[in-house]
Amino acid sequence: MTRSTRRARGLAALTLAALAATVALVAPTGAGADPLGAGSYTTTRPAGAAGPSGCADLSTNPRRYVTGNAPAGAVPTNDWWSSLLFKRLDCAYSEPLQAHPMAFDPVAGGLGVSYTTTPTVSGTPTTVGEYHFPYSTDFTLGVTGLNSPDVKVDGWTDWTVSPYWSDGTRTLRATVGHGLPFVYAQVTGGDARLAFGATPTVWANSGARIGFTVRGHDYVAYAPTGATWTVSGTAITSTLAGRGYFSVALLPTTSGTPAAERTALADSYGRYAHAHVTGTRVGWSFNQQTSTVTATYTFSTTAREGSEGNTVVSLYPHQWKNLAGGTPIGQTYVSPRGAMRTLVGVGSFATAIRYHGVLPEIPAVATSSGADLATLGGYLDQAATGDPLAGFGNDTYWTGKALGRAARLAEIADQLGRTAQRDLLLNAIRTRLTDWFTASPGETGRLFHYDRAWGTLVGYPASYGSDQELNDHHFHYGYYIAAAATLAKFDPGWAATNRYGGMVNLLIRDANGFDRNDPMFPFLRDFDIYAGHDWASGHGSFGAGNNQESSSEGMNFASGLIQWGLATGDTAIRDAGLFIYTTQAQAIQEYWFDSANENFPSAFGHSTVGMVWGDGGAYATWFSGEPEMIQGINMLPITGGSLYLGYRPDYVTTNWNELVTNNGGQPTVWQDVLWSFRAMGDPDAALAAFRANPNYAPEEGESRAHTFHWLRNLAALGRVDTSVTANTPLYAVFTKGGARTYVASNITSSPLTVTFSDGRTLTVPAGRTAATGAFTWSGGGAGGGTPNPTPSPTPTANPTPTPTGPPVTGNRLFVRSGGALAGTAGGGATTVTMAAANGNHDGTPTNPTTHRVCGLTGSHTGGATAFSLYVDAGSAVGAGVQARVSYDFTGSGTYSRVETYGYFATDPVPGAETYTQSAGLRSTSGAFAALANGCVRLEVWNAIGSAPTTLRVDATGSQGGQSALTLPFTPTA
Repeated sequence: MTRSTRRARGLAALTLAALAATVALVAPTGAGADPLGAGSYTTTRPAGAAGPSGCADLSTNPRRYVTGNAPAGAVPTNDWWSSLLFKRLDCAYSEPLQAHPMAFDPVAGGLGVSYTTTPTVSGTPTTVGEYHFPYSTDFTLGVTGLNSPDVKVDGWTDWTVSPYWSDGTRTLRATVGHGLPFVYAQVTGGDARLAFGATPTVWANSGARIGFTVRGHDYVAYAPTGATWTVSGTAITSTLAGRGYFSVALLPTTSGTPAAERTALADSYGRYAHAHVTGTRVGWSFNQQTSTVTATYTFSTTAREGSEGNTVVSLYPHQWKNLAGGTPIGQTYVSPRGAMRTLVGVGSFATAIRYHGVLPEIPAVATSSGADLATLGGYLDQAATGDPLAGFGNDTYWTGKALGRAARLAEIADQLGRTAQRDLLLNAIRTRLTDWFTASPGETGRLFHYDRAWGTLVGYPASYGSDQELNDHHFHYGYYIAAAATLAKFDPGWAATNRYGGMVNLLIRDANGFDRNDPMFPFLRDFDIYAGHDWASGHGSFGAGNNQESSSEGMNFASGLIQWGLATGDTAIRDAGLFIYTTQAQAIQEYWFDSANENFPSAFGHSTVGMVWGDGGAYATWFSGEPEMIQGINMLPITGGSLYLGYRPDYVTTNWNELVTNNGGQPTVWQDVLWSFRAMGDPDAALAAFRANPNYAPEEGESRAHTFHWLRNLAALGRVDTSVTANTPLYAVFTKGGARTYVASNITSSPLTVTFSDGRTLTVPAGRTAATGAFTWSGGGAGGGTPNPTPSPTPTANPTPTPTGPPVTGNRLFVRSGGALAGTAGGGATTVTMAAANGNHDGTPTNPTTHRVCGLTGSHTGGATAFSLYVDAGSAVGAGVQARVSYDFTGSGTYSRVETYGYFATDPVPGAETYTQSAGLRSTSGAFAALANGCVRLEVWNAIGSAPTTLRVDATGSQGGQSALTLPFTPTA
């Protein structure tokens, strides 16, 4: 099993410098601790910890089943052919190898060959079920008399492998790979032999070429010029004219295909039969101006005879649908991934995939003022207190989940100007990452160990086979990398290569290193280059091939690479992330979602799978049969890198409808993840579901703050618009009601002007996310808002929406629950609680209760701000409540006058006391100006004290004790 889970760069330098001062910058060194910048890792496995293991002595010698001809360096794992090397179950040979269009099974006598075109389907369309194109031997390719005690790996390239057999007298070396309709073979010590379970049907036998049919599938074997083939009972043999090489091709035809068509294909393929593929290689590039990732897939060949250098290659749907040049032939192959189309006579092909952007977080266009801001603020108050990483497991996966949750919250807090909460979250991330990135002699937990034998980096405590089976490294480490990318924006010094950036890069190099010359790690360990997606299992030793359930956690890794590369100025990392992200986004739509309804067998009946297998897919997970988790595991974590889930919004509805059907109603677990996915197809419905059930249990890696932020803002933004691109990697475009919203993020220290493909430009301030467009505030419920029908003439950072509630006609504003200031009193007194200071926060709002109103117009009277706030510390001693009033005179999102008052020392007697402006101004900035559709914000917090306090709100006139703010303005219409 692969897993069993429940599953402004520099802008805040001064603030964060103080927080970082407590972090040790020099890694301890000693026996077993290898320094890397300020961090370190160990080359001595912690006491009691387990390492990679397979048959016999593989734990210390992973090259036991590798010949001397194979490439030097770290052995690959997590591939479609990994069971050849890892031998986790079959200690001599391998489990079936799902190459596509063929599958293979090494045995003592050679290489079993299979082409299955009829799937097996289990379960029903409304229950856990799966489909497979199971391996079934058509014939075994080998050498007469071969009886090898095992099979070794004689070589590999980007998507091919060469197994090798020897019994001391005879040898066989075969080369097979993704997209190869040929098997290439070299033999010694005997005749080439094709062995069948029954007498084969031979439809052509002339000279060096023989055509035969097995189970309705047509093959052609090509021997060297001058050789012949002999049919004897259940075998076909050839001396190969003593030249020792041959190939066998699978034709995209059947026994019912007209003879002329079959012969023409045999002739066409035959031209390339002796141009044996001996190398495969991918390369990629990113054109930022067109936002396009081009990947080139190149085949190297060796001409065993003649001079032909090209070959025949078959493409998966995610490739032929994005093919940049070339025309496939009309016939197709059947595969577990859908129809494969074939290019004949090529040395390479390329795909060109549009990149539609990622964001650190979606913008706060609908939660930057009004009641919904207060709601979001309350959720942040709940999540961003104490240790935000508390309660999570200590292993690599659950630490990653905790880091991911904190990073999302930090991004939201930064958007809302809640710097104290942002810094608390960033400090927690920094402290935990620094702990993991520092190995001390004798330490057994929260460290990384480099296994020299296997060429892998394992974090301990490990989880879900990340140690013994090398499972899921991209899942686990993706969270670390993404959190480090968030931290790097605010603390670039921490992320420098000579400090802790080198350790982040080490995680990248292990899970999906993109440097072919890296002496420590294999090339793209977890990413299957040709299949277009990751594999989770390190050993791949299953009858159905390798597998992966959480494609979305793989995308979290890719999104993390993009953002880490941008934050640290490493273009190579950025572009590797872009290649993985764009390619896998296409693969997910095809193989996990089948969003075009073309690839899954019709009898399967599902619109999605929880797991992709080498030979099929399953509406299932390793850990649960609940539909919410089967479907939700390919959605989490929800981040600004999740927008690919919305590329086909109509499919989102299809997926959601299946969930409701299979579940027998609305989701009851993982609602937040599922609502967030639904919001990319129907954001208003998703937000309404949240509002109707606010007491749901959050998924472990989620928070109410993030889910509400996501849903509320998507209800304003609408759906992802893939028709427009931008010339920066951090962007997105949304459409709602025919109006576009353009979003871009700038993590540099200078303003950035982004140009979109439709000609729109957007200037983004340093370190901010900006959005522009005509917003429609929707979603229903309290704080749903009213439309703003006029497009913003110029972009603004996190623009402020029109407020809700009755218009303000006077200058006295009542402090209301839900974060509101209002011109009318409430309907019954209640209180809001402010967290204990637990330190000195005099002058700095820390976990404040925030109340706001917008849409104010009036002239300044020349007077001063006044307020009366009814606060109570109960019987607690030493508490001090403080207030800050801020004015945004034009509603631009910038508060140009800020007044901070001296704190009010409460008494230890239960009962409300009155805190007023008479406490005096502690500081003030900016001058008064006329209000023109402006906003006013009141923040109240505990500056000192170790106990929480309360603020009275919503009191009626008859109740008295009405907390209120009086503005020195005369309202005008």
